[in-house]
Amino acid sequence: MSSKRSWLTIAEEVDAVLVPSGMPFIIPAGTSVEITQAKGSSITINVNGQLARIDSKFAEKLGLDPADFKDNSTSTQEIADGPVDVEQIWEALKSCYDPEIPVNVVDLGLIYDIEIKTNDEQTQNHVCIQMTLTAPGCGMGSIIMQDVESTASSVANVTAVTVEMVFDPVWNRDMISEAGKLELGLL
Repeated sequence: MSSKRSWLTIAEEVDAVLVPSGMPFIIPAGTSVEITQAKGSSITINVNGQLARIDSKFAEKLGLDPADFKDNSTSTQEIADGPVDVEQIWEALKSCYDPEIPVNVVDLGLIYDIEIKTNDEQTQNHVCIQMTLTAPGCGMGSIIMQDVESTASSVANVTAVTVEMVFDPVWNRDMISEAGKLELGLL
């Protein structure tokens, strides 16, 4: 799905989260909304001048095709069949987005480190991710962390995921990749 803006009327009541506060609320059926971003596994809308995030599992309630969105609902395995490919995790995390910014968390520079801790006796692959936010007080932090955890969990042979929020070093615009800067018009 693209980040093209379009207006639509919600067919049935849908759960949403206000951006940037992270406060949950329900949007009633018949409400006119503007899609501002539909990437990864979430949809960002403008509802009465306020941004809100809707999980893509509710895409049909917006009249959108759920098949157009990445499904991060796969859970971790109990026992791994082999090693975890760290590059697959980095690539998978490119499907996670800050609902206010049309650039994925990897290209935004929000993912600081990914480490795989392996316990060969039990064939476990615990993925430890250090990440940050563009602003420490962001109300969407826990939701973005959940997206990162869920997405990393969907990678083959991952048996556990821990996401740690860190603020050292403090995020700044220089951490955005060239691709991210191009998407944001900063180049």
